[in-house]
Amino acid sequence: MTTFAKIENILADVIAPTIAQHGGLIQLLSYDEEKKNVHVKLTGSCAGCAASSFTLKLGVEQTLKEYLPDDVESVSHEDGDIINPYY
Repeated sequence: MTTFAKIENILADVIAPTIAQHGGLIQLLSYDEEKKNVHVKLTGSCAGCAASSFTLKLGVEQTLKEYLPDDVESVSHEDGDIINPYY
């Protein structure tokens, strides 16, 4: 299984359900194997949420580092369409 596929599985099984509880979605856009960077897109209420940067660093990045310590160093994101954001 590729690292990309492993990241997709972790996002789907571990991270996405928690984000969905807050009306958001997360999508894996790319993985840079050399830089060990995961690039995701947050949509739904997470895209406009002031706490989305905390979600990325303390939730997504920390979880991926825990599951794949040798493969993930950072997580970056692209903003998605803002739909009913929490403020």
